[in-house]
Amino acid sequence: MTYVLSNLHGCTDQFGDLLLKINFSDNDVMYVLGDTLDIGEQPIELLCDLSMRYNVIHLLGDCELRAFRLLTALNDMLEGKTPDMEALGEMAAWMQDGGEKTIEGFKALDADMREGVLDYLTEMTLYEEANVKGKTYILMSRGIANYDADTDLEDYEPEDFFADDAEAPQIEDAIVVVGGEPTASGKIERDGNVIRINCGAKLACLCLESGKEFYV
Repeated sequence: MTYVLSNLHGCTDQFGDLLLKINFSDNDVMYVLGDTLDIGEQPIELLCDLSMRYNVIHLLGDCELRAFRLLTALNDMLEGKTPDMEALGEMAAWMQDGGEKTIEGFKALDADMREGVLDYLTEMTLYEEANVKGKTYILMSRGIANYDADTDLEDYEPEDFFADDAEAPQIEDAIVVVGGEPTASGKIERDGNVIRINCGAKLACLCLESGKEFYV
């Protein structure tokens, strides 16, 4: 089966409960649409767990984008290198915005593990395409700013996917699945060919084969 979820935000217990609920196995595939870091108690631990699962595909979210830049600066400092002082100066604001546990977890790792986290962040993609039961799904964290149907997705810049006005695009002959802002209903919402799966405090997961929704 193919599963999609987003906005884990360091909630390892909820994620473990979800894996049991969907009976996730080595034969399944899971797409995580970004925002695994920050807010929760164990964001780095959860990210490391996901990185070791060959059948989990992690897309880049706002949290990971910011974390890569700031954790790179922090890692340079921990290794005695000259850090990016501008990035370090942003850490206080990041901590106030939910990044404290991410920073603490990263600092607790040894040098090899820290490099592994940074490498994993660089491997994350802006979007993925999944073909399931004859349907094409385009998966992304938030959306695209100023989407134009005549422009291929690969031609957009990273900042287009994370601009303040990025929205889930209407793509012909495809179903677009996004995380983004929490849904008003607190459940997975469908609007035309767009599916929104960020349900706020409730962790939601969608099975693409069956359309079945799971919540923990």
